[in-house]
Amino acid sequence: MVRVDKSTWKANYFTKITQLFDDYNRCFIVGADNVGSKQMQEIRMALRGCAVVLMGKNTMMRKAIRGHLETIPNLERLLPHIVNNVGFVFTNEDLAEVRDKLLANKKKAPARAGAIAPCQVTLPAQNTGLGPEKTSFFQALQIPTKISRGTIEIVNDIQLMKEGDKVGASEATLLNMLNVSPFTYGLIVEQVYDQGTVFSPKVLDITDEDLNKTFQEGLSRVAALSLSIGYPTIVSVPHSFVNGFRRLLALAAVTNITFKEAETVKEFLADPSKFAAAAASAAPAAAAAAVEAPKAAAKVEVEEEEESDEDFGMGLFD
Repeated sequence: MVRVDKSTWKANYFTKITQLFDDYNRCFIVGADNVGSKQMQEIRMALRGCAVVLMGKNTMMRKAIRGHLETIPNLERLLPHIVNNVGFVFTNEDLAEVRDKLLANKKKAPARAGAIAPCQVTLPAQNTGLGPEKTSFFQALQIPTKISRGTIEIVNDIQLMKEGDKVGASEATLLNMLNVSPFTYGLIVEQVYDQGTVFSPKVLDITDEDLNKTFQEGLSRVAALSLSIGYPTIVSVPHSFVNGFRRLLALAAVTNITFKEAETVKEFLADPSKFAAAAASAAPAAAAAAVEAPKAAAKVEVEEEEESDEDFGMGLFD
């Protein structure tokens, strides 16, 4: 492949990125820290046919976007997020599916001194296989150990570092001695751009059930507020009718005013023994239902046993 000069390469890059913004109306801004060239190539192959990965210098990406604002003004919302080591993943497919493919392509990596821990690291209780001469090293890290069959054994689970902590030289040396690669690296989705809107990738995890639940909670709050201030709305009207009917029943119960729905209430208030009669009649019905349920289940079991004993009309010795 013929190597072009720097100015030509920049012109080709600007043409490519503007063409991608014209062809795709969705993209991810991804962080690419600790991602090697071989892993990047594997990610490109995994996304082939559904997404295009484009990396570059932040200054060039910003310059290309500013030059394309006349065509797509909403691209200006991407500029504040082009910081540190980032790139673009362009797609017109389902964002959640492409995001899952990105997150699935990760590589394990050993802990390096000075790196920022992307996750919590915990050493489980185990036999390390190291000789007793390494005991002082564990003691310096305040890790409780004991000698078991001539080797060092970690007694309890130990949390070496939390997410966001800086990896120390001692922790990195210990993990390397134990052949533990606690970190995984890959492209991390930092922001999502969809038809002029930029939002957090956490939005992609929202399901229809979450939306329905949130909508129901919002309706409940609107209804409660409308009832408390006496302002009728669609969601509060049913509650207003129920509360009004209760007030009418209460008014009819203490006055001579009556209507069809209040007659039963007046009868029960006039003769309190009907409350006991109603409760007594309801109790046997519930008890009978509870007794009939096991009988029905037993009847089904007996019928199944009889069917299995017939065996197509032949006996055991036929």
